[in-house]
Amino acid sequence: METIFAPATARGRGGVAVIRISGPGSGGALEALSGRGRGAPRMAELRELKDPVSGHVLDQALVLFFEGPHSFTGEDVVELHLHGGVALVDSVVEGLGKIEGLRLAEAGEFSRRAVENGKFDLSAAEGIADLIEAETSAQQAQALQQMKGTFGALCDEWRDQVVRSLAYVEADIDFADEDLPEDLAASVLPGLTVLREEMSGFLADHRGERIRDGIFVAVVGPPNAGKSSLVNALARRDAVIVSEEAGTTRDVVEVRLKMAGLPVTVCDTAGLREGVGAVEREGIRRARKTAQEADLRVWMQSAEDAVLDFFGTAEPQDLKLVNKVDLVQNPLAAADIFQLSIKTAVGVGAFEEALSNSIEKMFGRGEEPLITRTRHRKELEACVNALDGALSLLRVGGETALIAEELRHAARAVGRITGRVDVEELLDVVFRDFCIGK
Repeated sequence: METIFAPATARGRGGVAVIRISGPGSGGALEALSGRGRGAPRMAELRELKDPVSGHVLDQALVLFFEGPHSFTGEDVVELHLHGGVALVDSVVEGLGKIEGLRLAEAGEFSRRAVENGKFDLSAAEGIADLIEAETSAQQAQALQQMKGTFGALCDEWRDQVVRSLAYVEADIDFADEDLPEDLAASVLPGLTVLREEMSGFLADHRGERIRDGIFVAVVGPPNAGKSSLVNALARRDAVIVSEEAGTTRDVVEVRLKMAGLPVTVCDTAGLREGVGAVEREGIRRARKTAQEADLRVWMQSAEDAVLDFFGTAEPQDLKLVNKVDLVQNPLAAADIFQLSIKTAVGVGAFEEALSNSIEKMFGRGEEPLITRTRHRKELEACVNALDGALSLLRVGGETALIAEELRHAARAVGRITGRVDVEELLDVVFRDFCIGK
C-alpha cells in the first residue's frame, strides 16, 4: 500500500500544526527529513527537520512513531508536531512530496485505511466525521456515542441473529432427509418477529438525524405580526430586515441558533395572505411549504388583529403567540397563547424559554438515538422490508428457498451499515465528505 501524508490540523496560523504520515514508508520519510531512524514507538523526540533535497532547515519539531497495527490506521504512522506557521507547514509538506513513494492523502483516506485494516467499522468512522463537525453539545455527545461503536455493535448483533435464522432455514433445505427437528425453518418465526419490532422501534425515532442536521422551527403568520422581529430577538442580532411595510419578507430566511444544547434553524417566512404580486405569491407558497416541513412551528399574530382565528391550523406541539400587546388595552388572555411585545421586550424571555423547553422535550431527552444518517435509515428500512417478506412467508408456510433469500437480503442490508458486506461500493460514499488529513 502507498504511503500517504497530509496536515491533520486546519490550515492557518496557530501554535502547533500536525502532519500525519501513514504507510510502509513512514519510517523512511522520517529518516529522510531528520537524518535519524524512526525511534522507539510512542516516544516523543525533538528533532531538526530538513528539506530532503536541499538540506535547508525547516523546523524543530516533536516527532512520534506509531508501529502498526497499534496506530490509528493500523499501519506504521509518523506524526510531525510543528510550529503552526503557514509557510512552515507548506515547506514540510513540499519536502515530503520530494520523497519517492509518498503522496498527498485524499479526503478521509486515513480513516478509510483504518476501516480497511479493521480498526473500526463504517458507522464509527461516520461518528468521527460528525464529531469533527459538531457545533453543539448534543451533536458532540451523539457523535462520541457513535464513534465508540455503540450502533455498530448493535447492527452486528442484529446481523448475527438474522444469519443464525438463515442457517436454520438453509439446514431445512439442504438436510431435509436428515433426522432434524420438525419444522426447523418455522422455529425462527418468534425470534425474527421480536427482531423486526426492535428495529422498527429504532426507525420510529428520528431524533438522531435532527440532532445531526439541525431542528427546523418555522415562524409563520400574517404580515406585520412581528415575525422578523421575533427572529432577530432570538438571534440577538439584526439577521432579518424589519419594516412596517406589509410583505417585506418575500423568501424564507434561515437563522442558525443553539437552544437547549441543540442546533436549531429558525425560519422567518413571508406573511400569509392573498399575495399582491407574483413574487409575493411565490414567497407565500414557500412559507406554507416550510411550515409543513418544519419540526416545530411558531404561529404568530398581532394583538391589533380583530379576529384571532389564525391558530386553528396549529398542531399540539406548536407554539402560539400574540405580539404587540403594548398597543391594545385588553390583550387576549388564553393559557396556551403567549402574549408579548417584542418592541418593549415584555414576555420575550418567557417565550424563548418555552421554545427551548419544547425543543428539548421533543429532541433532547431520553436514551441516546442511534440512527444519525440517512444511509443508516435506508439500510435498516431495507432490512425490515426483507424481514417482513420472510415473516409473511413463514406464517403461511411458504417456499423455504424464498424465505432464505429474504433473510439473505436482510443480512446484507444491516451488514452494509457497518461495512461487513459490500465494503468497496460504500467507501467512496462514506468518506467523500471527510476533511483532508482525517
